[in-house]
Amino acid sequence: MTPENPRPRAEPGSFRDPQTRVFYAGGEVLRGLGAQAAQDWKALRASDFFARAQADGSVTATDEVDRELPGEPGTWSATLRHTPIPFVTYPYEWSHAMRQDAARLHLDLLRRALAAGFTMKDGSAYNLQWRGAVPEFIDIGSFEPARPGEPWAGYRQFCQTLLYPLMLQAHLDLDPRPLLRSQIDGVEPAQMRRLFGGTRRLAAGVLKHVHLHDSIQSRNADRSTGAVREQLRDAGFNSELVVAAARAMAKLVDKLDWSPPATHWGDYRETCSYSDDDRAAKARFVDAALDAADRTDLVLDLGANDGVFARQAAAKAGYVVAVEADPAVVDTLYRQLRAEGEKRVLPIVMDLADPSPGGGWAGAERAGFAARAAGADVALALALVHHLAIGRNVPLPAIVEWLAGMGRHVVVEFVHADDPMAKRLLANKPDGLFPDYHVETFVRLLGERFDIARRETLPGGTRTLIAGVRRD
Repeated sequence: MTPENPRPRAEPGSFRDPQTRVFYAGGEVLRGLGAQAAQDWKALRASDFFARAQADGSVTATDEVDRELPGEPGTWSATLRHTPIPFVTYPYEWSHAMRQDAARLHLDLLRRALAAGFTMKDGSAYNLQWRGAVPEFIDIGSFEPARPGEPWAGYRQFCQTLLYPLMLQAHLDLDPRPLLRSQIDGVEPAQMRRLFGGTRRLAAGVLKHVHLHDSIQSRNADRSTGAVREQLRDAGFNSELVVAAARAMAKLVDKLDWSPPATHWGDYRETCSYSDDDRAAKARFVDAALDAADRTDLVLDLGANDGVFARQAAAKAGYVVAVEADPAVVDTLYRQLRAEGEKRVLPIVMDLADPSPGGGWAGAERAGFAARAAGADVALALALVHHLAIGRNVPLPAIVEWLAGMGRHVVVEFVHADDPMAKRLLANKPDGLFPDYHVETFVRLLGERFDIARRETLPGGTRTLIAGVRRD
């Protein structure tokens, strides 16, 4: 293979359906289809449903190409090419409103597919990705012609990866992300049943989709999937019932709202120590650093808070990922971006002192954040270092090493120890715990991995901005 035509490599997380697998080749995303999947694709491609889904962007743009893929002869009967997603994220990095919109899109596509004579054999949240604040369904192999009397095969996956997380947040104000992160297949019905006992059983959707679901699953644990489907067909189950069930579930998803609570970080701009002159100087510095970068296809805003600098970066960048630890702040930002139809700024929830690791089979089925961020052109780390160094006791050399993996260009705001925000963090720590926390120490360490291009202390005198270019 030549550099212009590299050998396709398989996506580590695309192996569960033997009829289809995703590959990467250069900047292209390819999908191999087995014999049955290729037949299903031909039927799908000829349908008005698929044409409309492509036109409105609800299903990722796809065409068929003449390309050989790795595998034994005869493994792949057709090859598809998808428009790449700018930055892949996972359900444990989404806010509540993002999960809600992902569930809405999945159910809307299911209803539209059923009306056209198709169904979706999967119901996983991992089949959806984002272009900014707009969800998009990416698993073309999930669509297949519907068979009379067949239930929706993806119901359990939908419950475990979308519906149950929504219920946990809406009904219990319980953040589902730790469960989703630790269990790649999502939240089990039995787990939900233990959480929704007593009067909680009466919460919207719980009796049917948790308790009844768990009971039916337990009763049929020893029966094959084919036997259960045969029983449903004999009982008169038909496509109209599937459509009605999808419609009812969509109404339930709409009810599962969550109002983000007020948080300190939601009011950060009003409570932090910036003056108007500080803000203006900081904005100018960030603009100049972005202008000086040789590429700005992908920018990471690490510790994005309310997204003001992510928005600023989007004016000069191809795509911006705004990473913030506070779920309420991300939810608010996402709702704002959604209202604007923004496709260049993607907000995600993540504690940068505990970023998403690799997960699933062999730890590679879901890539860790560091692996996904490695190709970024610019990383903004504005008013972040003191939270990591003082708030979470991460040594400054380790922070610099981490930043070197986040982007070729970095823009860092170092908050001095005498800044009010740093003092607030230091007040909760033993005296003398951070003797090396000093701007000159940090600049020296940063200079070991980056060529320092610019440095400026804000007018208030307690915050210093540094722009650097990584030495590769």
